[in-house]
Formats: sequence, C-alpha cells, structure tokens
Amino acid sequence: MMRALWSAASGMKAQQTNMDIVAHNIANVDTYGNKKVRAEFQDLLYQTLRDAGGTSGNGTQYPQGLQVGLGVKVAATHRVFTQGPLQTTDNPSDVGIQGDGFFQVQLPDGTTAYTRDGSFKLDSDRRLVTSDGYLLIPNITLDENAPISSLVISSDGRVSDTPAGGNQTEIGQITLVRFVNPEGLYAYGRNFFLETAA
Repeated sequence: MMRALWSAASGMKAQQTNMDIVAHNIANVDTYGNKKVRAEFQDLLYQTLRDAGGTSGNGTQYPQGLQVGLGVKVAATHRVFTQGPLQTTDNPSDVGIQGDGFFQVQLPDGTTAYTRDGSFKLDSDRRLVTSDGYLLIPNITLDENAPISSLVISSDGRVSDTPAGGNQTEIGQITLVRFVNPEGLYAYGRNFFLETAA
C-alpha cells in the first residue's frame, strides 16, 4: 500500500513541476526572445518480483517477468529553440534573428551573456544596449550628431548612421554566436543565457 502511495505522490510531484513550467511559458508568451520550456520525465526504479525466463514451482518457465514501477521523476527541462514569429516595430534599433544564433551582451560583472531578444535601445553614451542597459558585444556607438532615425541595420548585421549634414557611415556590425548544443546553455534570467561545459 505504501508503495502505491509513493508512486502516486511522485506522479503528483512531477506533474506539479510540469504545471509550473506551463505557467512560466504562459506568463512569458509575449516576452521578446523567450523560448518555451518542456519537462522531460523518466520512470523511477523497478522492483523485480519475478524474472522473465525464471522457473516456477512446478518446473515450468515464466514467459514474462513481473516488475513493478516505483513512480516518475522530472529528468530534465528542455528549452525549445525553434524560430518564433518576427514582429515589425517602429524602432530602428530593434533586430530579430531569423534562424539560429544569439546576440552577445556584457553583464555588469563583465560576464558575456547570450540572448535572442533584439529590442535594443541607445544609452546616454549613444551605445546600443539591451532594455536593461547591458552593452551589446561588439560595442556599437552612434555618432553624436546622428539622429536615431538615421540608424540602419542591414540583414547581415551591418550598422550605419548618418550624421546631420553628412553621409551614411558604417559604424559596426552585430555578430551572432551559435552553439552546437544550445539546450546546454544556463538560463540566467531576463532572457539571458550563460555558456556551460555542455
């Protein structure tokens, strides 16, 4: 009886984790660059009560074994990095990634983080930054005389601006980083990921 209760409890605990993950996905449905998470489950140990091919008391052979499962557990969370819909905005510094890749940003402690959120802004020094103010890597700074409306980001990531009374000038290029195993990235929060050994 206790084994049955434990198996049922493990199922409820695993499904509670699954519901937490579903709630997280729903809460972030409109978050730029967010990727949904999916839970992966594994069954727990089995108790073998009778081996397949074993001999019965009357000398016959059992054609099947008898094993009782002891429940389930959450084995991993899997982030689904499929392409989401691109949205058109009126902000010339907004960028979307079509296909694989991540933007690089510098966190306050100097750590490099990765994101697919391309809603960039200009800080007080006219540098491209994330909504949280973290610098884009490589650093791209607009000319002090160029209005934000003159900012042009081409499909290959080349960034240009046009200073007042001047000509369009290339000021940098946004680069993307690709990972062999993006699911091995550590979710840091705020749509940022950190590189791991995986």
